[in-house]
Amino acid sequence: MAVELKKGCKYSMLVPTSMGLRISPYNGQPVHSSNVFMMHATSAESNVASISSYLGLPVKVLTTFVKNSPTARFIKESLAGRGMDYEGREVEQGGPWGYRHQINIADSGFGPRGPRVFNDRAGEVGRTLNVKDFDLDRIFGKEGVQIVHMSGLIGALSPDTGNFCLEIARSAKKYNTRISFDLNYRASFWKNREKELREIFSEIASISDILVGNEEDFQLCLGVEGPEAGGRDIAGKIESFKEMIGRVKKEYSNASVFATTLRQVISVNRHLWGAIMLEGDRWHVIEPREIDVLDRIGGGDGFVGGMLYAILKGWEAEKWIQFGWASGALAVTFLTDYAQPFDEEQIWSIWEGNARVKR
Repeated sequence: MAVELKKGCKYSMLVPTSMGLRISPYNGQPVHSSNVFMMHATSAESNVASISSYLGLPVKVLTTFVKNSPTARFIKESLAGRGMDYEGREVEQGGPWGYRHQINIADSGFGPRGPRVFNDRAGEVGRTLNVKDFDLDRIFGKEGVQIVHMSGLIGALSPDTGNFCLEIARSAKKYNTRISFDLNYRASFWKNREKELREIFSEIASISDILVGNEEDFQLCLGVEGPEAGGRDIAGKIESFKEMIGRVKKEYSNASVFATTLRQVISVNRHLWGAIMLEGDRWHVIEPREIDVLDRIGGGDGFVGGMLYAILKGWEAEKWIQFGWASGALAVTFLTDYAQPFDEEQIWSIWEGNARVKR
């Protein structure tokens, strides 16, 4: 079952997001024992879009910036360097206790020592994202978008961002843009807002064409029964994952593609990595295979980005999950949260298990 894409669009992909910074020590060292750090611009949604932008497809980011901020300029230059257009309101900082871009302080871990991530989102300017700041009729109707990809991280940031994502989904539906929704549940975002967010997520999911989530996402965002999270034998859970996705499909029948990744951690630097995708009535399963990991953050986004790129390219469905799996495996070899593929061949070589030198 092909995902029918709108023709004559300016953009292949659009992502609403709250851009921020990731600050990490060198060489996988813990934060508390380091005094030299590297910094890059990041967000889950722009991580997804990076696969398409690095491979030459036109991508646009909807976000918001702190006015006259060097951090905002750093983010804008990063997005431009990835080949992405961006649009967003400039918000006054409002003094030293006002708005700023979120900060992710994270080490990569090493061997038996797991990564640790410290999210500092106080005063996050992305929480002000408001549908009134964007001309959605122009974006979807005049410019045109083939796929809009949204994440539950943005939908749950604030009441404004929840409504923002909902209105984007409604506009996308109105203009025949395909909707990709990665549920991305975060317990701290949902605290004391369960009823409000369940209604928003359920409506977006009901009009989405592509739904992505792990066992926790589908259960806690949509209330669909699934397998217990975690555990060592991830391959042994494949049938229970299929049953969960089947229940999701029955409840949210507008979608034609459902996907989830499979990850079992052997050590920080060695994972078993697999994926499941239901396309129409056909199952596509990649049994977990060993991959080497430099930094695990962004692997799931790489999978989604690769899958969406393959859909945008009009490939047969079997290749969607293969390219997604390999894009995720590529992403975890970078210290940035996003993969930076040189070309399609680099990703296909990962799928084929070919790590030979290319001269």
